[in-house]
Amino acid sequence: MDTKNAGVVARVGAVLRAASQREPAGSTTSQVAQATGLARPTVHRLLTALLAEGLVDRTERGRWLLGPELYLLGSAAASRYDVTAVAQPYVRRLSVATGESAFFSARRGDETVCLLREDGSFPIRSHVLYEGIRFPLGVASAGLAILAYLPDADVEDLLAREDLTQAYGESHRPERIRARVEQTRRDGYATNPGLIVEGSWGMGAAVFDRAERPRWALSLTGIEQRFGAERRRRELGPLLLRAAHELGAALRQG
Repeated sequence: MDTKNAGVVARVGAVLRAASQREPAGSTTSQVAQATGLARPTVHRLLTALLAEGLVDRTERGRWLLGPELYLLGSAAASRYDVTAVAQPYVRRLSVATGESAFFSARRGDETVCLLREDGSFPIRSHVLYEGIRFPLGVASAGLAILAYLPDADVEDLLAREDLTQAYGESHRPERIRARVEQTRRDGYATNPGLIVEGSWGMGAAVFDRAERPRWALSLTGIEQRFGAERRRRELGPLLLRAAHELGAALRQG
């Protein structure tokens, strides 16, 4: 594949990922352009071509959604990549045991993608995470948990390539992420003290594959008052780490 065609494929991938971020409400052309950094006419041309192939759909209000052909393609690939059936019981048990919202996320390149959500019994919930949302590694507790267990060289490479402050603020400057990485390594689990949405806290634990690489994460989110230091240390942290260890063992057997 020549460089020009490779660039087109990369742009199509970026457009599809951007369109997925606002499911099920859909994205405007301008929102997709802003998310990808591409010119609006370029994005509109790509989306129109993808619509013709069934890879995106368009609502009556002109918003873009992922299309039916992606569902069919995903169904064909599910037997090789879908691990949510294995993860579901662990996510549910975490939500029941803690009363908080529990999640299962997977690493995809420099991002995490939320695959599962189970809401607990506590009536006040955080809505920062939902199925399908993506965050860069180092952002949100799942991404921080995974980043912390990558080799130091990989951590530094990512921090050199990504400026997370533009989207997530000064709390995501490289030196602050490095400090959270070190704290995560000491604790064994990651803590997000309301860095994305004020008052919405999260905790995450990495789940490892057969090669002992951090490939997935389990996480919990809720309001700040439910994530005090004592509860994190005595209850939530141990529950997360135990569930992550057991889920990793189950996935490695699959």
